[in-house]
Amino acid sequence: MPVVSGKNIRKITHLDAFEKNAGVGIVITDSEGTIASINPVALKAFGFAKKELLGKPVNLIMPHKPDQIILHSTEAGRLKRTRLPAVAGLNMVAKRKDGSGFFLEVALSIYNVNGEKYVISILNSISAGKKTAIASGFLKDALEQLVEKRTHDLKATLHRLEIINTELEEAAAFQKAVLNNAGAMIIATNKKGIIKLFNPEAELNTGYTNAEVIDKKQPVLFHVKQEIQQRRAELLQEFGTVINDDFRVLVEKATRNMHAEEQYTFVRKDGSTFPVMLTITAMKDRAGSITGFMGIAVDISERKQAEENLIAALKKEKELNELKSDFISMASHEFRTPLSAITSSAYLIQNYTSTADQPKREKHLSRISSAVDMLNNILNDFLNAGKIEAGKVPVHFTQFDIKQFLMSTIAELKNNLNQHQRIYYIHKGDKNVFLDSSLLKHIIINLVSNAHKFSGSECPIEIKTIHLQQTISLSVKDHGIGISKEDQQHITELFFRGTNARNIQGTGLGLHIVSRYAALMHGSMTWKSKLEKGAEFIITFKKQEENNIKMA
Repeated sequence: MPVVSGKNIRKITHLDAFEKNAGVGIVITDSEGTIASINPVALKAFGFAKKELLGKPVNLIMPHKPDQIILHSTEAGRLKRTRLPAVAGLNMVAKRKDGSGFFLEVALSIYNVNGEKYVISILNSISAGKKTAIASGFLKDALEQLVEKRTHDLKATLHRLEIINTELEEAAAFQKAVLNNAGAMIIATNKKGIIKLFNPEAELNTGYTNAEVIDKKQPVLFHVKQEIQQRRAELLQEFGTVINDDFRVLVEKATRNMHAEEQYTFVRKDGSTFPVMLTITAMKDRAGSITGFMGIAVDISERKQAEENLIAALKKEKELNELKSDFISMASHEFRTPLSAITSSAYLIQNYTSTADQPKREKHLSRISSAVDMLNNILNDFLNAGKIEAGKVPVHFTQFDIKQFLMSTIAELKNNLNQHQRIYYIHKGDKNVFLDSSLLKHIIINLVSNAHKFSGSECPIEIKTIHLQQTISLSVKDHGIGISKEDQQHITELFFRGTNARNIQGTGLGLHIVSRYAALMHGSMTWKSKLEKGAEFIITFKKQEENNIKMA
């Protein structure tokens, strides 16, 4: 304590005696809130030794500085007074040395000694009832503070929930927009393969509704059984594992964390099918455990069609290139033979100058004429084939006597046969027909020419025409080398030559022209042949009426 006068000494001495013998706890603090004195009752209550508290902040044992309590408890105008009135009946929670708290009723008073301000705090014990009341007050205050804090926290939480809810709504709307406008079929399942999500694109493409498949079906419903079986065999070969469950076959690679984009055929509800490119992904939880699977399938019908068209175009181009190559090769061979005959005969003729050489000159002139006819026929075949492909062959139906027509045509062809080769012709039925005589003559010439080339020098050629009520047929039969079964499926193709006819002169256009000319007259060509047993070609026309042709 600071030094004081004698009068003040007597006062403080009496105060010291009061502190030591008082039955209540007394704590004296200076203006800085430092403990200046504390009596035995207070020390016992707080559990401290005197030396542990003297000179220490009062906040160590009480929550507030006593002078601040007094100042806040008086009116502003009274703060100017030298002596402030005491403040009694303050309830507070004091703190013991061991950290525990206890209730106190505190009376406060300020005294000045030699200009120094001191605060005397008198601590009274509190009855059990009053403790309960104080505790209730503290609990009420604490509860109010807790409620206020919880209300503030709740408001903050609600605000955050509103933000989260808005974000979730936006996310849900975005997810829905993605599912509805993905342009792909999205099908999600649980771990067992039961469909849990089936977007509108999947409904549109498969013909099934959500109600028909969600929580009821597996995606296996949309797959072709044979393809699943094929995948099962592929997985067995790749992983060495037998997979019996069909759904497991579909998701096996996804289960193994393998990305796989595979082509499948989907089956619609109505049974129709379409190709898809399917990607299946395993869905996992935070722990990495599989919870389900998601499949994204894209209809590739248009792409497949485009691929098929491209393949067809490439095949067509390849065929055209092969045809060009065949044409060049064939034309070179076919033109070379008659041109060689013409060249050699012309050379020999100029050496035959005497009258005695006339028979020799005539022989070579005949060879030249025959070679020119051959060239002319080859050129006609090329021109006719070109007209057919360009769709520029005119068809003129007229009525004529088919028997007389055939006999006249055969007479023209006899000059081109071998010396001992004969043509036998018969006709059955009505002789009057309604056909294009020019196209029919080309057909006969080509068929007889083939029969002549592929038969022996003494093998006969048989021609037959039959006119029934609804059909007219023409057949040309030879007894030559015949056509193998393998070659028969190609005989109407451009420039095709049978494997056993490669060394025999020909363009490979004759049967193609015959079949196309027959079609122009509403007819068709069939054939019968065996190797070394000859061949028979039958052209059958549907009977045409003159009135029907004119109307068409």
